[in-house]
Amino acid sequence: MTALLDVRNLAKSYGGVHAVRGVSFSLEAGQILALIGPNGAGKSTCFNMLNGQIRPNAGSITLAGQDITGLAPRVVWRKGVGRTFQITATFASMTVRENVQVALLSHHGKLWAAFRYAGAAYLKEAEALLALVGMEAQAARPCGELAYGDLKRLELAIALANDPKLLLMDEPTAGMAPKERVDLMRLTAGIAREKGIGVLFTEHDMDVVFEHADSVMVLNRGELIATGSPEAVRRDPQVRAIYLGDGLLYDAKHREGDAA
Repeated sequence: MTALLDVRNLAKSYGGVHAVRGVSFSLEAGQILALIGPNGAGKSTCFNMLNGQIRPNAGSITLAGQDITGLAPRVVWRKGVGRTFQITATFASMTVRENVQVALLSHHGKLWAAFRYAGAAYLKEAEALLALVGMEAQAARPCGELAYGDLKRLELAIALANDPKLLLMDEPTAGMAPKERVDLMRLTAGIAREKGIGVLFTEHDMDVVFEHADSVMVLNRGELIATGSPEAVRRDPQVRAIYLGDGLLYDAKHREGDAA
């Protein structure tokens, strides 16, 4: 089976500083893959190369059999790559529904007409996406009135408006309350598996990572130092020494003992 996303020997340097070096991995349709590591490990640089915001010095990025290495972000987006950001970006004065409608207009190549008939465009599709993320009851509210957790759900609906094959999520639960984090990632994982969307996400909350990821990659100083199941990565001595610490392993064992 051909991987949905295949990354080979990806590298980016700034002068003599290697932000990312020799990163290789693959992602299947419907798989949830986490990329973790200390601050400055190269996670954002890696994400931005996949999204087309940064051009790699070396390596290749293949999406569904097509080489997308170095393509502009708008082209990568049209190839089927959606993205959410650590800091949400919506039109605060527009309604929840209108924000999704604008994304749908862009997806269908009609963004030029957004200010002429956006209120009536792709209404049913927008409402279906809002229902999918549990936001249908707030469709008519201005985005500026939304709580932060609801903005994150809206951002997910906007990303899904592109009918993506691959969804890149940069710290999707940053700034959210613990229950909101769990709810958002459960929602995302359920949608991804149902629709066969591959998800690659970065995250500092290890509870979120170990509960929802099918596989975990650990980046340190631009290099992948471990890849595997959440449990295998959590028990990896090098990962514990560099990033997780022994406390997380102890907590996991303690919880397992309580469950038994």
